[in-house]
Amino acid sequence: MKGLSLLFFLFFSLLFLVRAIDEEGMKSVYIVYMGAAGAGEDHVQLLGSDLKRKENTVVHSYTHGFSGFAARLSEEEARTIAQKPGVISVFADPILQLHTTRSWDFLQYQTDLETDSNSGSDSESHGSDTILGILDTGIWPESESFNDKDMGPIPPRWKGVCMDGHGFSASNCNRKLIGARYYNDSDSRSTAWTQEQTARDEVGHGTHTASTAVGSSVSGASYYGLASGTAKGGSPGSRIAVYRVCTSNGCPGSTIMAGFDNAIGDGVDVMSLSLGASSFSKPDFSIDPIAIGAFHAVEKGITVVCSAGNAGPSSKTVVNAAPWILTVAATTIDRDFQSNVVLGGNKVVKGEAINFSNLQKSPIYPLIYGGSAKLSSSTNDDNARNCDPDALDGNKIKGKIVLCQHLNENYSNREKMQGVQSLGGIGLAVVDDLERFVAFNYGEFPMTVISSKDAVDILSYINSTKNPVATILPTVAVTDYKPAPMPDIAAPGVNILAAWIGTNDTSGAPAGQKPSKFNLLSGTSMACPHVSGIAATIKSKNPTWSPSAIRSAIMTTATQSNNEKVPITEDSGSTATPYDYGAGEISPSGALQPGLVYETTTNDYLEFLCNYGYKVSTIKTIASAVPAGFDCPKNSSKDMISNLNYPSIAISKFDGKESKKVSRTVTNVGADEETIYTATVKSPNGLVVKVIPDTLQFTKNNKKLSYQVEFSASSLKDDAFGSITWTNGKYKVRSVFAISSN
Repeated sequence: MKGLSLLFFLFFSLLFLVRAIDEEGMKSVYIVYMGAAGAGEDHVQLLGSDLKRKENTVVHSYTHGFSGFAARLSEEEARTIAQKPGVISVFADPILQLHTTRSWDFLQYQTDLETDSNSGSDSESHGSDTILGILDTGIWPESESFNDKDMGPIPPRWKGVCMDGHGFSASNCNRKLIGARYYNDSDSRSTAWTQEQTARDEVGHGTHTASTAVGSSVSGASYYGLASGTAKGGSPGSRIAVYRVCTSNGCPGSTIMAGFDNAIGDGVDVMSLSLGASSFSKPDFSIDPIAIGAFHAVEKGITVVCSAGNAGPSSKTVVNAAPWILTVAATTIDRDFQSNVVLGGNKVVKGEAINFSNLQKSPIYPLIYGGSAKLSSSTNDDNARNCDPDALDGNKIKGKIVLCQHLNENYSNREKMQGVQSLGGIGLAVVDDLERFVAFNYGEFPMTVISSKDAVDILSYINSTKNPVATILPTVAVTDYKPAPMPDIAAPGVNILAAWIGTNDTSGAPAGQKPSKFNLLSGTSMACPHVSGIAATIKSKNPTWSPSAIRSAIMTTATQSNNEKVPITEDSGSTATPYDYGAGEISPSGALQPGLVYETTTNDYLEFLCNYGYKVSTIKTIASAVPAGFDCPKNSSKDMISNLNYPSIAISKFDGKESKKVSRTVTNVGADEETIYTATVKSPNGLVVKVIPDTLQFTKNNKKLSYQVEFSASSLKDDAFGSITWTNGKYKVRSVFAISSN
């Protein structure tokens, strides 16, 4: 019996142990958000005694800008903590994703701002006390874009650190790169984990965005001779602090919040994040790490600039859209990386790509259409036309240039290139209207991308010629390309040249050349730092301005014309709208002299949260400074959100049966204290817009004035767009509006 009892004891002990191990293995990282710093009870008190004793339970603690922590919890433990007083939200740690020389010259040309070619000029040293915080993949400190030549001492208000780590030491920082942090968010201690413990950028994304925003001037920059010139950021005199919150595997929300928390405590002036959630899973503000961190940063006077995502130009794809964030998306610039196709008879068809083709310039190579190179009679015709790797006959394409369609997303263009190359093809032209304006690097393989319109000419030539021939030319950079921009939205983000990490990878390089110290990238990730750089410059010239004043200056001075002085178009060629470009293309010079600004206070954001549906008790926990006696207005509803004092106006569910009024307040920041502004309205037929009053008279003692805009419609079938512009003869202050029935 004793033996049997011992057996049962061992069995149940083992069962208990297996269950305990299983429960421990089921734990995930959860973020516990508790509002403003100092709000709620102590973090440790929220954890049960068992959790307190377990090593590595708490992953991050947030104490500087806001209150909360990230911890490894089971679902049941997370639910329990969510019910405790002082806790606003508990949510699973999401993994967010990462969304030049010529770009700044282009913007300056657009707005008639002359470029000072003297890299040591006062214009470049100006702003040296402005600190930009970059939340990204880290930095490559040896890049010349981060040299501190002629920079003065680090501002004494700076409280940040340069953390020693794998391949990175505090000595890598200087008077330009003044802060560098990374985060320990894994319970592993593997070799891979050790290599992640560093602020050094092993991906390249963070180095690229940092140099685009505030990189020092570097002459002779190029990508293997392409896009040559002087590389510099938008505010080359500003300082950089980097927070490595992302790796090649993504960006944990808990780490992003840690980056926000540290950046607020360190003393940055502007924050730049070229990352975000998927457009298909946009989180509510209360469980959005970026929206939460940005709210508290803006409360502390820090401007937060974020990318809008890369799912455009489809509708409803913008992310990072909280009103306290300055949200940016991508446009093209006036530089085209052309790799043209030359047909027999020397007819030239324009293409876009980066390649270092060694083919002869004369069209002597056989040309074939993918649809004519089917592997067998049973091969799907569309698969062959698309050059799917398993649909082509190598005997038919060997030694030939292949023309392929891109009618579906089964295979990327790079996979098609690899497939054609492996079958003996010597070149590839892909028909892809979207990629036609974004130059991807295909190394030495002769590959280019053409438009569907130009593909008609190539197909016609192939079908009318017994032995069609062609060649693909190596890439050349064509500047003053017109028209530009042809955007998704608001800032240059296509084919942007900026600093890159040190690497031994020569896969994209011409034969015999070392890896480039610069790289060309595209996406809203590249657009965001353009605006961050401008924000840093504005802050340096106007150190007392609030984040909303900086945002207003950028938005109300934007341009809506391309470099041919005609309206900006979208990628299809149609005239763009505020849905595509927001307020327009950024204007570096105009943003420094806006005339009037729309200031949005913390109280305005609190009322926004009321209108969004948050309870006043929750709002008081979120904000660090709630006015005494604050309460949500009785008429709070989402219909009232359009009354937020924002530089643009958006109204939804407008049926035209009743008029809609919105209020705005502007502050005079122009040189003339005594001045009169008059409003002009641009609106489509069927929409009646009245500005009341339509004249604003500012005085020395009256710098803030309010007005109302009344919208009514006699007939309105589609979404309506227009603008209200205030001018005093010296400044033009433009606010766009978008009216929707949905």
